Amino acid sequence: MGIINVTPDSFYDGGMYQSGEMIRLRAMRMLEDGADILDIGACSTRPGSVEPDEETEKKRLKEALSVIRMEYPDATLSVDTFRSGIAEWSVKEYGVQIINDVSGGNLDSRMFEIAGKLNVAYVLMHMLGSPGNMQSNPRYQDVIGDISLFFADRIMKLTQEGVADIILDPGFGFGKTIEHNYDMLNRLKEFEIFERPILVGLSRKSMIYNVLMGAPESSLNGTSVLNAAALINGAGILRVHDVKQAFECIRLIERLKN
Repeated sequence: MGIINVTPDSFYDGGMYQSGEMIRLRAMRMLEDGADILDIGACSTRPGSVEPDEETEKKRLKEALSVIRMEYPDATLSVDTFRSGIAEWSVKEYGVQIINDVSGGNLDSRMFEIAGKLNVAYVLMHMLGSPGNMQSNPRYQDVIGDISLFFADRIMKLTQEGVADIILDPGFGFGKTIEHNYDMLNRLKEFEIFERPILVGLSRKSMIYNVLMGAPESSLNGTSVLNAAALINGAGILRVHDVKQAFECIRLIERLKN
């Protein structure tokens, strides 16, 4: 899953993909490098971020989705949004196949109902709180156990609304300390009890560059290392900024397993 952020303030590539041509080139490069899914986000969810209003989010998405659908009509697209109105519009207008909801339904009570009516895949992510406060002293009794209880409850509610294709994302960096993140990565296989695909988003995050005393820009090698660990521990989808390196990582880990 290749990340295309069309926001001015995302933590790594904010502001880089504002024009239709830059978005087209980004999508082309990702698909050529082996991306199976393009994940389009128009609302930054970095720690401490302030969300734009719905019309601003829609305006940003409209240009990106229009360009990508025109150039790559068969591409599998995901929209990274927690708003059911944005999800419904993007599916009906642009044939988006996946809703990627960082809030797991917590920020819009209609999201599960809409996902069921649209008959699309849904990424169920765990986040403690909201982007504005999620890193304010996050605490768990047991990070895997607490997230598993969340997944169990939300999977039941999603299936009741008719959502069949559910992808689980434990939400690295979303209301977790560095210790929580590494504990979660080390125990990722425990989420296999749900028999759902596991999506992992580690790309250039602070759990990498804070340990290495670097920055997002210098975290590609660290991302590849942790992506390899995630694949070994059961990840089925990697959400990344750098598709070529992730694709190579997948090929090598598949060879190792075989």
